[in-house]
Amino acid sequence: MTFKPQQLPPYHSARHYFGAEQRRHREAARLSLVQLADILSSSKSTLARVETAELMPPPDLPAQLDVAFGTDKHFHGLYELAKREAHPDQYRRFMDFEAGAKVIENFEPQVIPGLLQTREYADAQLSLQEELPREKVEELINARMSRQDRLRLDQPPLYWAILDEAALRRPFGGTECMHKQLAQLLEQVDTPDSKVQVMPFSAGPYYLIGGALTLLTLPNGSTVAYEESIEVSHLYEDRESAKKWRRHYDVLRANALSPAASAELIRQVMEDYTSCATPPS
Repeated sequence: MTFKPQQLPPYHSARHYFGAEQRRHREAARLSLVQLADILSSSKSTLARVETAELMPPPDLPAQLDVAFGTDKHFHGLYELAKREAHPDQYRRFMDFEAGAKVIENFEPQVIPGLLQTREYADAQLSLQEELPREKVEELINARMSRQDRLRLDQPPLYWAILDEAALRRPFGGTECMHKQLAQLLEQVDTPDSKVQVMPFSAGPYYLIGGALTLLTLPNGSTVAYEESIEVSHLYEDRESAKKWRRHYDVLRANALSPAASAELIRQVMEDYTSCATPPS
């Protein structure tokens, strides 16, 4: 099948500019995608997806392009920018990765992870965005609930969640909502397909306390990392960045309570919500 170059806005993002520059230098050298793939020992499809910004450039590609085109560190510099930017379609790409992941590992410091939320809890959390009309909130709730369908498949991905004790004790939607939420969470603490650990207050401060993190292990064995703060998020697709976030997650897992101890803490917090909901005699 003949590759037909699609229109590419080079200044939409650093990744788009990388792809546009690869195409510009390739066409200036009068090389087809197949010819460039042979020179780089790459694949035509990979190079085509890089040129259309559908794929983050593989980490070894920039240096190969600089050698092939004699561009010093031109592509190296573009890659350094591309891998650090929060590109506009990152969440959609994250969702695509999550949908096919074999293992999902998640950390949340302040809220119950979205894949484990009840509808009522999700409503209470998403309704905090006062600028959103009610119909948009409902749309977001439905989307979040639909993401949970993968965990109920006959062969679901392995899901591992670590959450701070603060997520258990911060009441979203009132005591009844929280009691129901923690009861559902408790069911997922230690099953063949899901594990939940709690990072207790007694553990003190730790590196990841300021933001959420998700690691996705893909069918080919590679890992991508998605790190979130309040308004800025980053999707890391390169191997070295994913390894860095993996180390932080493994340290967190080693210092969190075991699933059994986490279940006991969840039960204790549930009792606290029950006592709050019970009127004094």
